[in-house]
Amino acid sequence: MPRYATIIGTGMYLPPIEVPNSVLTEKFGPVIGKFEASGGIKTRFYAPDDWATSDLAVEAGKAALADAGIKPEELDLIILGTDSPDYITPATSVVVQHKLGAVKAGTFDVGCACASFPTGLNLAAGLIASNPNMKYVLVIGAYMMHKLADLDKDVMSFFYGDGAGAAILTGSDKPGFVTSTFAADGSYHKHWGIYSGGTFEPVTAESLAAGRTRVKLVTPFPATVNDEGWPARLRELAANGNFDLNDLDMVIFTQVRMNTIKLVMETLGLPIEKAHWIMDKWGYTGSACLPMAFDDARKQGKIKSGDMVAFVGSGVGYNQAGSVFIMP
Repeated sequence: MPRYATIIGTGMYLPPIEVPNSVLTEKFGPVIGKFEASGGIKTRFYAPDDWATSDLAVEAGKAALADAGIKPEELDLIILGTDSPDYITPATSVVVQHKLGAVKAGTFDVGCACASFPTGLNLAAGLIASNPNMKYVLVIGAYMMHKLADLDKDVMSFFYGDGAGAAILTGSDKPGFVTSTFAADGSYHKHWGIYSGGTFEPVTAESLAAGRTRVKLVTPFPATVNDEGWPARLRELAANGNFDLNDLDMVIFTQVRMNTIKLVMETLGLPIEKAHWIMDKWGYTGSACLPMAFDDARKQGKIKSGDMVAFVGSGVGYNQAGSVFIMP
């Protein structure tokens, strides 16, 4: 009998310190209003200074575990997606395992930025399908990029809000997981990132003074990366999963720009009501934005049993990933 991965619980965590656009307007001027008009982002939230990404991830993990009705010690695997890790090494997922008390869980990190959560879902689905001894997998997306940015000088800090979201997956004889897709174009890897601190350029006094240890947009991405890439990923999912796009009940996109979501849904002939967005109330939360939006849609009753949900994530590099699940 086939074994499918199914999502049985979700959760999220939003930290307490709100930083509305009015604060950034005082620093950077009217460009913030232009960003808000095109992107829909009105605010963002920061974690306390003594928190790390793992602390956000743990809180989202706890919420997902409670929603699924299981305990940390029942987990077999933790997959953490982030590009704002606690350390270069060790993996942040192992820190989460310890803080969560998931004593028997294996762990690994996924580092493809805002495409990390659907990538993690796809990995979890494959592992569950192929390993009957793997009962519960926790997939987390977490983001704390504001601590790696120059908040006083970099206007792109508009996009760096903190948060975390999570999902619990288990095995079932009913789908469950439907299909996946992936895409990348590494020729864009120098466009947006943190370029000093790894083996390419270890930290030096000069790189520190020049700001290369901070996240930075070097060259803007063409709008076509998402405007054309997201429809392409959804069409691939439909072809791979042998379903019609109109069969989708909900699509969760990377929450970076509201106008892009509207354009993509219009391009595909799908009603905007089949998309869900959170950037207006919580800002852009990077690796965390898809699971946070997913949990929010579930809690609002927009996703019900039997619904087919697609996830499409797009991260710097660039990476894109898609995943489709039927809700139990």
